[in-house]
Amino acid sequence: MMNRRVIPSLLLQGSGFYRTLKFKNPSYVGDPINTIRIFNDKEVDELMILDITASKQNSAPNFEVLEEIASESFVPMSYGGGLSQFEDIEKIFRLGYEKVALGQATLTDPDLVRKASEHYGAQSVVGIVNVSKGFFGGKYGLYDYINKKRRKEPLDSWCHHLQELGVGEILLHFADREGTGSGYDNTLIESLSNDLDIPLICLGGAKNEQDFKLAFQKGADAVAAGNFFVYHGPHKAVLISYPTRQEILEIIHS
Repeated sequence: MMNRRVIPSLLLQGSGFYRTLKFKNPSYVGDPINTIRIFNDKEVDELMILDITASKQNSAPNFEVLEEIASESFVPMSYGGGLSQFEDIEKIFRLGYEKVALGQATLTDPDLVRKASEHYGAQSVVGIVNVSKGFFGGKYGLYDYINKKRRKEPLDSWCHHLQELGVGEILLHFADREGTGSGYDNTLIESLSNDLDIPLICLGGAKNEQDFKLAFQKGADAVAAGNFFVYHGPHKAVLISYPTRQEILEIIHS
């Protein structure tokens, strides 16, 4: 329980932070440096930086912006997006990031995932599992974000596969719920957390602190969110926020 974390997820596009709804219609949140400074002041547990265009455009990470972010941040950070070469992963760690989050590489280059884990340790590698119910609902399936299609691999066996590759955590991303405020799917969280030997982070859909509490009760080791930390009120005015340390303790001990 003491390792439970509440993590802001910041979506990087070009040189700015954005929010999206199911990966569509990005809206500008703010300059990365100013945003990082605010989160520093709020003493967040950890920050997750995800580039939403690098992998899609088959481009390398924006190292110049990532270096500026790393030089400003006082808290642990993970980064994901466009990591298709081991040399890029090496550079991310040299910049000062504690973890890399690998999504597309788990689908297309398992040797890269294994090599990163062997070189930097499993605790430094997060495996991203995008899940979706698709247009017709039903059960969740593994979702290929780049090619916009569901995969055939069962989720439980896929997560075990990632464990065997050497990832130290799994980021369970509810692609259908991203930006909707409809909450996490706690049934799936409970099922996978009971089946995994490594920590589970959930992302996509959180609206309020109750969503965090429910996810922890169902077995999540960490919760991540985007809109919850950057939007405020019915008109979604940009306002960077984070629970106080006392509120965090109440959430994780719920």
